[in-house]
Amino acid sequence: MKSPALAAAILCLATLLAIPSALACTTMIVTPGASADESMLVAHSDDDELGDQRIIFVPARKQEGERKIFSDAYRYPRIVTGDRGPGYDTPGFKPTPYLAKIPYERIWKLLGRRQETSFAYFDGNYGIMNEKNLMMGECTNGANYEPRPGRKGKNGMPQRIFYSAELSRIALENCATAREAVKLMGALIDEYGFFSTGETLLVGDQKEAWVFEMCALPDAKYHSAWVAQRVPDGEYFVAANTFRIRDVVKDDPDNFRYSKLLIPGLRKLGWWDETRQGPVDWLRAVSPGEYNHPYYSLRRVWRAMDRVNPDLGLSPWVKDTYTRDYPFSIPPRKKLAVTDVFALYRDHYEGTPFDLTKGVAAGPYGDPHRFVGPYDGNQNNVDKEKKFYGAWERAISVFYQGYTFVCQTRPDAPDMTKGLVWFGPDVSSTTVFAPFFAKATQLPKSYQTGSPQRYDPASAWWAFNLLANWSRLNFQRMTKVDIQPAQRALEADALAAIPALDKAVAGQPEAEQRRMVTDFGMKTAAKTLDAWKKLTYTLFAKYSDGYINLPDRDAIPVGYPSGWLGETQYRNGPTKYDMP
Repeated sequence: MKSPALAAAILCLATLLAIPSALACTTMIVTPGASADESMLVAHSDDDELGDQRIIFVPARKQEGERKIFSDAYRYPRIVTGDRGPGYDTPGFKPTPYLAKIPYERIWKLLGRRQETSFAYFDGNYGIMNEKNLMMGECTNGANYEPRPGRKGKNGMPQRIFYSAELSRIALENCATAREAVKLMGALIDEYGFFSTGETLLVGDQKEAWVFEMCALPDAKYHSAWVAQRVPDGEYFVAANTFRIRDVVKDDPDNFRYSKLLIPGLRKLGWWDETRQGPVDWLRAVSPGEYNHPYYSLRRVWRAMDRVNPDLGLSPWVKDTYTRDYPFSIPPRKKLAVTDVFALYRDHYEGTPFDLTKGVAAGPYGDPHRFVGPYDGNQNNVDKEKKFYGAWERAISVFYQGYTFVCQTRPDAPDMTKGLVWFGPDVSSTTVFAPFFAKATQLPKSYQTGSPQRYDPASAWWAFNLLANWSRLNFQRMTKVDIQPAQRALEADALAAIPALDKAVAGQPEAEQRRMVTDFGMKTAAKTLDAWKKLTYTLFAKYSDGYINLPDRDAIPVGYPSGWLGETQYRNGPTKYDMP
């Protein structure tokens, strides 16, 4: 009879699937001591370049036999399977081949307890939040070694079957706390191996949050490595496509944990030797640092930290990609509300020397978006052979964002309304964050459907994407006069309605409470989506043909700013009949 470990080794031809595409994300933690209402906040923007934009509700289910492990597709749909609820049973697409199966008994042994019924959770390109208020965030990083998924090793075990996406989902299915999640994900990497890019997962619960970073190593025995560092309470953390953990700390499991494969693996590979070089510097040992171009990552880290605490006087300029100028985490100058985190994700470096709303490239109307083209090379990936023709600054809010969310666990709220996800489809600067409670039994269909490759008027993502693109006709005027006031009003209404829900659920049976929080999310999302569609139709007419076109007056020509006209050939236009 095969052992559970050997039974896990049911590998499929899915190893031929492409490695998950690098997603250029920004992810943040606000610990309770840094939060205005003592909430824990874990946030993430999934900057996925027209990948799968859906948030999916995965219901609780009986965990029996073996758990399938997938390598997500980059394009829509990320996974097609019937064993994760109706959200992933996508009509018209063949089931996704799996990489391997792992016995649940093995997962529970690594966890240290049985979890025969999974926890329900919200899922995206990575796991988001489960009904126990365990929260996740993510960003992709460059690593020295980025292999494809592996086949069976010499011992019959699967090799390299995990990427961060499936790790995060297994943790949400089985774990109630951040420490449990770190323990389980680390054990799974050590046993079954990791593939593809370097990755950061943020893992938070009501009381504490950890930064969990991982990569593959080019060795059969020491095949993978990971480190995890706790964010001190009272501090703020941000990561943006480069590893943020530095020195590996031994013998402090309350604040730092790491793979048993890490130190011997680095020594064997010649990547780091503690006897000669001192304590392992995780970033320097396993990664080339920033990918794409200098400051692609570090400028966002600087900007977020400088907004959170300008008193630190952090410089936007550093020596190189391995700088230590930016601390692991910082105390904010003032405690942060959830709306402050929304604002951080809407940033284009406004008011700094890197302001993307200024200059010729912003056009006449201050458009901060810079599209990717052939001169930008291998976008969002490490490429040591890249030739730089130039580069745009990379802002936190970027045109290819698929969605942004802020997970929140409120310590003083009733258990049923304690945890929620503020979810905004499409680009963070022009989206609206709508609240969905972690204990809800379903999500709106409009947020769970829609391919970016085919327009769908029933899809929430398409509603926000449509207006985001239209806003570029006259970006500054449209966003400041029309979009931002609507954003603030809808988000304020949702925030104001939550305390009444807190009171309403008190004393109700659990089933009724779940119905109430589900209904709240459905109605709030419907109100948001309806308002956004009406705003879009209004702005279609208001900004038609370059005018300000209002129902009660003649069209108003607004033209172009004089400064921008001076940069064009406008002055050389025909103002008289004489030949120049």
